[in-house]
Amino acid sequence: MSQRTQAGVIRGKGIVELEDVLVGDPRPDEVLVQVESAGICRTDLEIHGGALEFPLPFVAGHEGAGTVVAIGSDVTTVEPGDTVALGAAACGTCARCRTGSYPYCDNHVARNFTGARLDGGTGLRSLAGKTIHGHLMCQSSWADLALAHTSNTVKVPSNVDSTVLGPFGCGIQTGAGAVWNTLAVEPGSSIAVFGLGAVGQAAIMAAKVAGVTTVIAVGNRRPELDRALELGATHAVSARDGDVADLVREATGGAVQYTVEAAGKTDVMTTAVEVLAETGHAAIIGVAAGQSFPLNAWKVIRGRYTARPSAMPHRP
Repeated sequence: MSQRTQAGVIRGKGIVELEDVLVGDPRPDEVLVQVESAGICRTDLEIHGGALEFPLPFVAGHEGAGTVVAIGSDVTTVEPGDTVALGAAACGTCARCRTGSYPYCDNHVARNFTGARLDGGTGLRSLAGKTIHGHLMCQSSWADLALAHTSNTVKVPSNVDSTVLGPFGCGIQTGAGAVWNTLAVEPGSSIAVFGLGAVGQAAIMAAKVAGVTTVIAVGNRRPELDRALELGATHAVSARDGDVADLVREATGGAVQYTVEAAGKTDVMTTAVEVLAETGHAAIIGVAAGQSFPLNAWKVIRGRYTARPSAMPHRP
C-alpha cells in the first residue's frame, strides 16, 4: 500500500519542485514519520546544486523530526504517536558499531548515500508509478512523510517542540559531538571554532556547557559573530580584520588547546591546525570535496593532532 504525500523533488541541477508523490508502507525495520521540521544542510544544497551526484529525481533532507505514524513489525524502540528526531542509519553489527562508533559504520555509505535501500529499491514513487530516489540518511525528510530506519529514529520527550528538532539530526549533533566526544574538552581549556553556521554555533554552545574558559568564534559575517557571542563565545574574530591565525593567538595570548573547523575550506583547515598549542587537537568537520590541505610537518610532529568528529560525518 502507498500513501500520497508532498515532497521537495530535485529534478535537475538547481531545480527542486514541490510535488505529490507516493510513499510505501514501512518494511519490518523501518519507521514512517510525519515530518514536522527539516533542516537544510550544506550537503543537501550540494546535491541540489549538482556538486554531489545522486540519481534523479531525488528527495533530499537528512535533518528531520516529527511524529511516528507507523512502524515495521521488527521495530521495538518507538511506536506510533512518539515524537522523534532522525539522524543517520547504521548496521549495528560491524566492529565500529559494536564499539559505539555508529557514524563510522562499515555500511555507512551503503545505508545512507546511495539514493535507495540496501537492496536497490526505493519507497518513493511518482503518481504515475515512476521511481523517485531518496532514503538520504535513511530519511529524505524534505517531505511530509519520511521512511526512516529503526537505527536512526530517536525517541524524544513528548513535551519537546518537534518543530525545532530538525537540525539536531545533523548540524547540532555534529558540532556538539566534535566538542564533547572527539575532542573531549576539559573545563578551563580554550577552543577556537572556525565557521559559524549551525555546526559551528552548536560547537560553541557545547564548549560553553563543558566549561571551556576561552571560546573564540571565527567567521566573516557580523551577524554570525554576534550570535556566537550570545551563545557562549568569549571572543569574536572576523576574518576581514587581518590574519586570522595572529588574531586567534592574540585572543589567547599564545595558542589554543582545541579547534573545530566547520567552514569546509582547505586554507581554514590548515589554520585550524597551525594555531594549536603543542599537544592540541583539531576536529575537521567541514568537507571540501575532492580537495586536500597542507600541514606544516614540524608543527604536526610536535604533538598537534587532527581528527574527524565522532558525530555525523557529512558525505561519502
